[in-house]
Amino acid sequence: MPTEPLYRADDARYDTMTYRRTGRSGLDLPALSLGLWHNFGDTTPFDRQRAVLRRAFDLGITHMDLANNYGPPYGSAEENFGRHLAKDFRPYRDELVISSKAGYDMWSGPYGDGGSRKYLLASLDQSLTRTGLEYVDVFYSHRPDPSVPIEETMGALHTAVTSGKALYAGISNYTPEQTRRAHQVLADLGTPLLIHQPSYSMFNRHVENVAKGQTECLLDVVGDLGIGTIVFSPLAQGLLTGRYLSGEVPAGSRASVGHFLKPTALSETYLERARGLNAIAEGRGQTLAQLALSWVLRDERVTSALIGASSVEQLEDNVAALSAPPLTDEEIAAIEPFAVDGTGR
Repeated sequence: MPTEPLYRADDARYDTMTYRRTGRSGLDLPALSLGLWHNFGDTTPFDRQRAVLRRAFDLGITHMDLANNYGPPYGSAEENFGRHLAKDFRPYRDELVISSKAGYDMWSGPYGDGGSRKYLLASLDQSLTRTGLEYVDVFYSHRPDPSVPIEETMGALHTAVTSGKALYAGISNYTPEQTRRAHQVLADLGTPLLIHQPSYSMFNRHVENVAKGQTECLLDVVGDLGIGTIVFSPLAQGLLTGRYLSGEVPAGSRASVGHFLKPTALSETYLERARGLNAIAEGRGQTLAQLALSWVLRDERVTSALIGASSVEQLEDNVAALSAPPLTDEEIAAIEPFAVDGTGR
């Protein structure tokens, strides 16, 4: 049988990627990071996953973002990444930033969900086993759990770091007030809060807005505290791509599956706004997806944007956003009427 060729990373992998400092830490992240939420479970062919991961690293994407329940099924994205690590990326471990999370449902019973110390630390051990890693670079509390004292949840992140099983602590989906509290608790314990991971796109602008009952927006909080920000769903589950501009639902698309994106999102209002944004993108020589990425990265408080490429071609199209000139004030103003929070919901 022929021997499978060994992977050798491109020598030029750092020549064109943009890296940004994560808050006031010492960690740089690529402006685009690869999220393994949807396309690295057992329903995606292993060779397709491998091609995307190899090309991502060759393009300078050093950060791979996981969670315990990414798949499907739960855990399979971490298991598959562990296989890719063993086959291709083990020699490059020290060039990679690998993150995982726990906070949503993972296994049955009272200890497989939420923000308890029991769940978070058990889940981290399981993630290390699935991936074959000795440590993750960032371990997140995936969501706040109002039934658990924040001191317990942050204490678990502190233990993850001091035990050597994680290098940094992060949070995801926390409100501005919860973010300030998490930061303070961790600071008192002696572990800095590295990064926050919220959703953010032209159609989901909650991080810019002061919510009812709050006194400040999330972007102002992370900027004030010196916390990095990595945003997920910058393409609004595909609504900010060219895939739905015709108004039709392509077979195999997220809208056709209807789990995270419903076909009802493709309203006339959505189409008017998406087509308006697409016209601006074309005027810049960009695709709609590239414009959407340029837009979230316009704010220096955003360290990185997570992309979830299902193919090498999609990955390359997204990375090409980084070669475009920065958005001008005039372009940002032209985008504003179409970049409406809540579009597609």
